[in-house]
Amino acid sequence: MRAGPGPEEVRRRNLGSLLQYVHVHGATSRAELTSRLGLNRSTIGALTTELATAGLVSESAPRETGRAGRPSLVVRPESARVYAYALSIEVDRLRAARVGLGGRILDRREAPRPRGMPAPDAVAPLAALVRDLRTAVAGDARYVGTGVAIASRVRHADGTARLAPAPEQVEEPLAEALRAALGGPVRLTVANHADVSALAEHGRGAAAGCDNVLYLHGDVGVSAGIVADGHRAAGRGGEVGHMVVNPYGRECPCGSRGCWETEIGEQALLEHAGRTRETGREAVLGVVEAAMRGDSQAQFAVRQVGQWIGFGVGNLANIFNPEAVVFGGTLRDVYLVAAAQIRSRMNAVALPACCEHVRLRTPELGDDASLIGAAELAFAHLLDDPLVGAAE
Repeated sequence: MRAGPGPEEVRRRNLGSLLQYVHVHGATSRAELTSRLGLNRSTIGALTTELATAGLVSESAPRETGRAGRPSLVVRPESARVYAYALSIEVDRLRAARVGLGGRILDRREAPRPRGMPAPDAVAPLAALVRDLRTAVAGDARYVGTGVAIASRVRHADGTARLAPAPEQVEEPLAEALRAALGGPVRLTVANHADVSALAEHGRGAAAGCDNVLYLHGDVGVSAGIVADGHRAAGRGGEVGHMVVNPYGRECPCGSRGCWETEIGEQALLEHAGRTRETGREAVLGVVEAAMRGDSQAQFAVRQVGQWIGFGVGNLANIFNPEAVVFGGTLRDVYLVAAAQIRSRMNAVALPACCEHVRLRTPELGDDASLIGAAELAFAHLLDDPLVGAAE
């Protein structure tokens, strides 16, 4: 039989649990930490002192308590001093941010990405954004890693990305190329855009408190980030856009026919609206706004796409039985004007036991979900073992 954890292992776990709580919830009193973590006051005091000595948290008296007696010290993450870089490779743009411990975006940069630009060609401009961010970093600040979100499925062992669904597409060693471009010691993790957005919304957004979550991200295609039993389901799954929903539907670039993204993606909405010469998020917003103003063709487009969104979500509810489904990217825009229709269609398709308690939501973190989620990848090793992570 395996022996129980020793005192040192217990201490490290407790340090990680405390830092994780403050990282997610922000400024927290010692009294609340004692209650939430189930540890006694002296243990909490020792742990916070150790984390403060390592430069990961700070402690101060609350401004006003309104209560008699000695106030409990408030523990805060050192957001300004401990940071990660978060990069996001999107359909129409490239984004980079410096994110402090606690999930606070400290600084950000953005550059356009022309449609059709291969992801490897985005490495140099991304590296330039990071170099620009570095110029504003204080000398005593501590870098802990870089997380990258990309609209592609990723092999997590080495950061290799498949950049298109077509079978002949060559896989690209994106992580390796980014490390070389960024230079210096770079701890770098690459993951799918929807995966990291699910992670962020589950931790501190629209799906906080839910153990089973689907984050659906739409643009040219559709992908899903999955949180199951409170943990991100990392891997090459989540390609819900290639779930066949209409065998007699449109051809898909993957080689199949009637994939879900051919019915609910950007191109489908714009075709139904008679705007085939337009592309991008602004074009989608144009259709949504026209539908809200009463434009009949735009309303038809939104209804058609909304029906198929509800159909697909109903099937996914039967499979995953999520507590929350979050609509990101262009799906958010459509959901805002077709929520009732989507819910009605989902209820008609899904088993009552699988959908009656499902909450349909838009991202509380908005477009920042992918940046904050990418930063979570970089902070993971620090939160697992704060003292080892802080020393690296």
